[in-house]
Amino acid sequence: MNIPTACSGILEQLVQLVEKLTPEEFSQPATVLGNHSVGQHIRHTLEFFICLEAGAESGSVNYDKREHNKLIETDKFLALNILHRLKQYVSHPKNNQALNLEVTYGTDSGLVHQVPSNFMRELVYNIEHAVHHMALIKIGVREVAPHINLPPDFGVASSTLRHQQKTPSALA
Repeated sequence: MNIPTACSGILEQLVQLVEKLTPEEFSQPATVLGNHSVGQHIRHTLEFFICLEAGAESGSVNYDKREHNKLIETDKFLALNILHRLKQYVSHPKNNQALNLEVTYGTDSGLVHQVPSNFMRELVYNIEHAVHHMALIKIGVREVAPHINLPPDFGVASSTLRHQQKTPSALA
């Protein structure tokens, strides 16, 4: 499976989940998530893709400059619209253009490091980041929407799935 197809599949899993959640479940704080909501994790995940999309236009990606848009985390229909748009975007990447990844560590926000990267490398990062948050989302869904049955591969890394196929009794 190629990278854009894998990414599109991850976003489709999120679409299917958000479609099943009621608006209340989407934005309900979950104790197991430190009183954060599934919607907050969805928003966080989507904003990384949005940063990549903007970075592909400008040539520089900076995930620290996310918008933290409260509407995305409270309005499931807005989140769904963004999911569908991003799914379309990642399904047809223009090219594997060179990008600069801008990163800042520590509390000194003035010291920005430029790291050479490219679109596909950042798309891979976004897949891994999304899967990580999907694992957390799965835990939150069990609390706020226990009636929803998520697929067993939701929030599970591809490498873990391959390992489990080779060793059926293996745990993640």
